[in-house]
Amino acid sequence: MQKLVYAFLLLLLVAGSLAAQKPGKTRPQNNSDQRLAGLDTMIRRVLNDWHAAGCGVAVVEKGKVLLAEGYGFRDYENKLPVTPNTIFQIGSSTKAFTCALLGILADDKQLDFDEKVHTYLPDLRLYNDELNTFLTLRDIMCHRSGLPRHDMAWYLNPTTRDSFVYRMRYFEPSAGLREQWQYNNYGFLLQGAIAEKLTKKSWEDNIRERFFQPLGMKTAMFDIWNAPAGADVAKGYYEKDSTIRYMDYYRIEGMGPAGSICAGAADMANWVALWVNGGKLQGKEVLSGSYIQQAISPQMVMGGGAPEPENPNVFFSSYGLGWMLASYYGHYRVEHGGNINGFSANVCFFPSDSIGVVVLVNQNGSLVPSIVRNLIADRLLGLPYHNWNADLLARMQKQKAAIEGQEQPQDLARKTGTSPTLPLQQYAGLYEHPGYGSMVVSVSNDSLFAQSAYVRFYLQHYHYDVFRPIALLEGMDMEEDSPIRLQFVSDLKGEPAELRAFGLEPSVESIIFKRKAVAVDMASGELEKYCGQYNIAGADIKVFLKKEVLTVFVPGQPEYETVPVGNHEFKLKVLDGYSVRFEMDASEKAVAVNFIQPNGTFRAARKEK
Repeated sequence: MQKLVYAFLLLLLVAGSLAAQKPGKTRPQNNSDQRLAGLDTMIRRVLNDWHAAGCGVAVVEKGKVLLAEGYGFRDYENKLPVTPNTIFQIGSSTKAFTCALLGILADDKQLDFDEKVHTYLPDLRLYNDELNTFLTLRDIMCHRSGLPRHDMAWYLNPTTRDSFVYRMRYFEPSAGLREQWQYNNYGFLLQGAIAEKLTKKSWEDNIRERFFQPLGMKTAMFDIWNAPAGADVAKGYYEKDSTIRYMDYYRIEGMGPAGSICAGAADMANWVALWVNGGKLQGKEVLSGSYIQQAISPQMVMGGGAPEPENPNVFFSSYGLGWMLASYYGHYRVEHGGNINGFSANVCFFPSDSIGVVVLVNQNGSLVPSIVRNLIADRLLGLPYHNWNADLLARMQKQKAAIEGQEQPQDLARKTGTSPTLPLQQYAGLYEHPGYGSMVVSVSNDSLFAQSAYVRFYLQHYHYDVFRPIALLEGMDMEEDSPIRLQFVSDLKGEPAELRAFGLEPSVESIIFKRKAVAVDMASGELEKYCGQYNIAGADIKVFLKKEVLTVFVPGQPEYETVPVGNHEFKLKVLDGYSVRFEMDASEKAVAVNFIQPNGTFRAARKEK
C-alpha cells in the first residue's frame, strides 16, 4: 500500500537515550537466560535510532516466560516508564483472537468454516450476487473475498458495528472471489457479528470469557482511551523530522473485531505461550489442537514468496486464519503485525521451535517491532548475528538520499495556469457516499476545506475542478505529495452534483460522493403559500403539505417529497438533479412553479379557484 494513504491506518502488513532509567544504570531484567544478555542495551539503541518512545517485550519458550519487560517511556513528555504491564493498542494482532473465537464455536458445532456467510447473517447484502451467494467464513478469515481494504470508509467516518455491516453492500470488489489475497478488515467485522449472533453476547464479552479470563490477561481491554486516570497505559506517538510527537488515540469500537484489543507485554506473553503450547496453558486446553493446526496452515497464498536479494533466507508468503506464515532461515514462522494511530505491534511464534516473541511499540507505522522481533528470534534460534537495526536504517537512509538527490519529475498530468470553474462558495455543501459516509465541503478565508467525522482536509487546487486533500491531523501522512484527488463534477445546470475521490481506495476507479440538499428550516405555516393547483399543457399538478412536508403530485407519477433549499426552491428527495422553484409576486404569493430537470425547465402556472 502507498505509505501516503495507509501509513496511519490499522493493520499494516509489516511491520538521547529513551530508556526509563537514569543514564548509566540498567534496569534488572526478569530473566537469567544468557541468550538474552545485553537485550536492554540493544533495545534502547533501536528505540533511540528510530526515535520511538518506548516498547513492551515478551519472550516465551515452551511453557516458560523468559522475559516480560518494558523499555523507554509510556509517557514521553512526563518521562513515565514502560512496565511489563503497560497497556498498548495491538491493532491487527487482534485478528488472531477473532479467528480463534470462531474456532471455538466451530469445535462446539455452532458453525462451519466452509459454510456460507449468509447462513449466519441472512440479512447481509454485499456488492454482487457472487459474494452474496458463495462467500464462506473461511474466505473472510483469510482475506480472499475479492474485496480490497476500503479502509477509508471506517477510518474517516466511524460508526456503529451494525452500520458498518450495512455499509458493506456498497463496497466494490477489485477481484473475483478467491482469485487473490487482499487484506480486508471488514471480513473480521463480519466474524465478530457472527459470533455475537450465535452467542447472544458482544464480541468483547466473548473475548474476555474465552481468552482474557482463562489466560490471566487481567489488564487487557478494548478502549484504552477510557482507562482511569493514573492507569499504566501508553500514549501514542509518531516520528517527524527526527522528533517524537504525540498522536491521539483512534477510537476503533465499531471495527473492534479487526483491531481494538489493548494489552501489555506480560498479558500478551500468556497469549503467545498458548499458541506455542499447542492450545494449552498450564495444562488447561483453551484452543483445540485441530484448530491450531488449521490456523497456522496456509489457507491463501499472499504473494509469490520467492526469496528477495535483501532477505534471501526469508521466503514463502501465505495467510492462515488470522496469521501470516513464512520461512525464516528455514524455521516456520507465524506472525501478525498491527498498526493504529500512535501504536505498532508484532506477535510472532515458531511452532516447531516452541518460541514466541511479542513486541509492542507506541510509535505510529513503526519498524521497531519487526527489528526487535528478528534480533531476539535470531538469538533464540541460534542463528548467526545479523544487525537488523543497522541494516534497515541503512536501507532507509539510502532510499531517502536517493529521493533527495534526484530531480523531482514534473507532474505532467497537472495542467498549470488553470482555475476552478466556479466560485469556491458554490462547491460548498454536503456530499455523501452510502458506504463511505459524508464529507462537508466549506469555504474559509478564500480556501476550500472538506470535513469527515474524524479528519478535516485542506483542499489544495490541482487544476480545473480537481483538488488535492491535505490532512489537518497530527501524524496523518497525507500531505502535498498525496496521490488522492477529489474532482467536483457538475450537473447540466452547472451546479456541483458529485465529488469523485480517486485513490481513496486505490484498487477501484473512484468513490463517488453525491451532493445532498441541505434543508433550510421552514415552518409549515411558511410552506402553505406554495400549496395549490398548477397547470401545464392541460395537466393539473397538485402541491400540498403531507405531515408538514411540501409534496408535489404529477398525474401518473408517485408523490414527490421535497427539501427546502432557499430562494423558493425545493429539491425532490428521491430524484437527484430535479427541483422545483416557485415564482412569487409582490405580495409573496406563488404564481407559478418551474420544474428544473436535466432535460430542461418546465413552467406550470397556478390555477385560480
